[in-house]
Formats: sequence, C-alpha cells, structure tokens
Amino acid sequence: MVAPLAVRAAAWHLPDRSTPLTALPELPALTPQERETLTGLGIEQVLTDDTLDDHDLAATATRQVLTDTGLRPEDIDALILVEPRAPQDLLISAATRLQETLGLHQALTFSVGGLGCASLTPALLAARGLLAADPELHHVLVAHGSKPATPGRYRHPVTLNGDSGQALLLARTGPVRVLDLLQETNGSYWDLFRVDFRDRSVADWREECRNTADYSFRLAVESRNRLRDLLARLLERSGMRPTDLAGLAVQNLSAGGHAFVRETLGVELLPSCAENLRRYGHLGSNDSLLNLYTAWEDKHVVDGDRVVVVSTSPVAAWSILLVEIGHTGATTHLL
Repeated sequence: MVAPLAVRAAAWHLPDRSTPLTALPELPALTPQERETLTGLGIEQVLTDDTLDDHDLAATATRQVLTDTGLRPEDIDALILVEPRAPQDLLISAATRLQETLGLHQALTFSVGGLGCASLTPALLAARGLLAADPELHHVLVAHGSKPATPGRYRHPVTLNGDSGQALLLARTGPVRVLDLLQETNGSYWDLFRVDFRDRSVADWREECRNTADYSFRLAVESRNRLRDLLARLLERSGMRPTDLAGLAVQNLSAGGHAFVRETLGVELLPSCAENLRRYGHLGSNDSLLNLYTAWEDKHVVDGDRVVVVSTSPVAAWSILLVEIGHTGATTHLL
C-alpha cells in the first residue's frame, strides 16, 4: 500500500520581467545552427530577474505558502530544499540558509538534488517517507529556486531557461493527492552536460554537451522506452488505462519535446503546457506542477480528474507522478 501524500498548498514566484528571444545577450555569439534550434523551441520569451538568486526565489514562494495557509514557522515539521544547479558559494548549506531566512527553527532540514530537472521527485519521495515514518510529523515544505547555471540562458540543443521559485506544502491529505510515483535513472549519462568552472570567471562559464548525437538520438530512444514502461507500470498498479487520464503535465523544454512525450505516451498534454512554454521558458524542476495548477485554475482539469506529471533530465533521469485533483479547497498562489 502506497503511503499517503498530498499537496495541501502550492505557490510560485514568477518574475514580472521577461526577456524576448531577440534580446538574449548570448544571441550574437550563437552559431547559425544554434540560432535555428533556439527559434524552433516554441519559446517566445523567458522570465528573468537578475536581482534575485535561487535563494530569494525559493524564499518568496515559501513565504506565500505560509501566508496562504495561515501556518506559523513553528508549524512546519520539515523543510526539503531541491538544490540549486549552481550554488552561490561552496561549502555553505543552502538548505539551512533557507531555514534561517524563514525562521523554521524547529524543522528537520536537508536538501536533495543531483538529477537536474527531475530532482523534484526525490524530494517528494523523501517527504512521503517522513510522513509515513513519523505520525507526529504533519507538514513538510519542499522549495526550489530555479536559475540558470551559467550567464547564458540557452542550453543547446535542449531549452531556454527562465527564473522561478516554487514551494509545496505536503501533508497526508490535501486537494492534490499523489497516488503513485516512479523514477528511474541511467548513470551512463552522468556527464552528458557539464560546466567546467574551475579556474574560470563566472562570465566564461559555458554549458557543453559531450555528444549532441547521444542527446538527440541515443537518449531519445531510451527516453521513449523508459517513459512507456514507467507509464505502463504506473497504470497497472493503479488499475487504470490511458483513457482514464485527463492529460499529461510535462516540463517546458521545447515544442518538440512536448510532441515527443505526447506521441510516446499516447496521451494529450494539458493546454497549459504549450502556453506556459511560450510565456515562461523552462523553469527547471518547477514547471511540471506549475502546468498542472495552471490547468486547474483554467478549469481544464476538475475535481476527480487524474493527471500524470512527467519529468525528465539528460542526467539521465525519468519520473512520473499520478495525481488526483481532490474535492477540498485548494490553496494556490502564482506570484
């Protein structure tokens, strides 16, 4: 029996500022091939706020969750930070920094990560484990601030990164129930993308792909097989068929990526995926659930609907969540 896990409340900080593709600082340095790929992503602009770092983004979203629910810092039993891709300083604890900023002095605090855009799933697994193991624990906060790892926002040939903060208040009951979740990884891709940063100034940091053919072909074939198998396992465990789903909530990597997941799994994407891709760009670990909640606010999903949330990463990692929209009042805030 799967231990109960639900999202009681959720909030996102989405910067007011945005940068259109034509104004990207790195645009003049791109090759013709890179420019062609960039313009074909289906992204028209990205959210940007260079005055905020990943800590600020996560803290702002988390404060909103506390405000929306009326919870005090002492009501939070645990804080799990999804690690930033490039920490501000070495040797510090980004997790306990957020704990101190929010005044969560009694909260069990730690971080998870290492799986890039798919790092939210380990945080959910850890939260579910805490809630299952300790009956005296009631509220777990999961937070993440998403910023590009390098000065450039374009990740050739993958996506275009925007800024965002996400905070989830997890409990045993809530309006979005996590019915099941599965994750797989393949360590042979551990260094497919990397940033060589030692002895280089930040201005010279560049993300490099070890082999674009491995990403575009070999990893694509494996991703198709992995996602199909994961969905089949998840549906079998739940006694469901693909037609029982209201749709898929996926990451905003590219229009081609959206088509790939839709064709691979044979299930339509929620309309919010394409719209948020166009308006926001890729928001790291934050955009899959943002797309789900946007669809809920727009009434493209309603109480009783079940949705599969898909996250992938070229690390490589693949994860899917089966969630059910509940019947209790939801607390959602898009900042």
